[in-house]
Amino acid sequence: MVETIKDIALVLGRIITILPLLLVITIFMGKRAIGELPIFDFLIIVTLGAIVGADIADPTINHIPSAAAILAVGLLQRLVARWKISSRKVGRLITFEPTVVVQNGIFLVKNIKKIRYSIDNILQMLREKDVFDVKEVETAVVEANGALSVLKKPEKNTVTAADIGINKHSLIAFPVIIEGEVYSSVLSHLNVDEIWLRTKLAEEDIDDISNIFFASITQQLDIHVSLQDETITVPPIKH
Repeated sequence: MVETIKDIALVLGRIITILPLLLVITIFMGKRAIGELPIFDFLIIVTLGAIVGADIADPTINHIPSAAAILAVGLLQRLVARWKISSRKVGRLITFEPTVVVQNGIFLVKNIKKIRYSIDNILQMLREKDVFDVKEVETAVVEANGALSVLKKPEKNTVTAADIGINKHSLIAFPVIIEGEVYSSVLSHLNVDEIWLRTKLAEEDIDDISNIFFASITQQLDIHVSLQDETITVPPIKH
């Protein structure tokens, strides 16, 4: 009996020390590590899975300490959930702030790199929101759980072609420059070349392609550019 109590105390001590460590490491890993779950809930699920997995896989493990660990984790989760409700400061300490990654159709390079996302991640998440041309975006925010929220520009949300009976082709903007690299295959697909591209960029007073973070081109040969050092006012979005 005494030995069992010692085992339970040891397990509880491990929980108290390991969860803060997991919290720090997960925050360090960034939003991409947690998918669609709030960060602390992610840690709880990982911890419970580890406890249950070890208990099932190793027959020498005493069931009573494992059960005590599961109860302790459950109680801790309820306690933290109540703290988050009663104090916004606690909630901010154990989660991420929303991060604006697109504003007025311009990629915010510093914010994207700060949360350790790549341009490919953001483009994929925009497509999942049915956005195939970044010019349509007023504001795009990577939320605390890693999901992307998108606010389209007002003119893109008013009247659709179906509403007024117009048969209109969908406009897709193809990435033609990403982080200074020109995609020649896109130019070939649109029957233009790099000389044409440089001429169009020169019309926008852009001479150095290496300074372009992202550029896209539509089938109508409209070009949209986000520079590496773009300066733009970012709305103060907080959770």
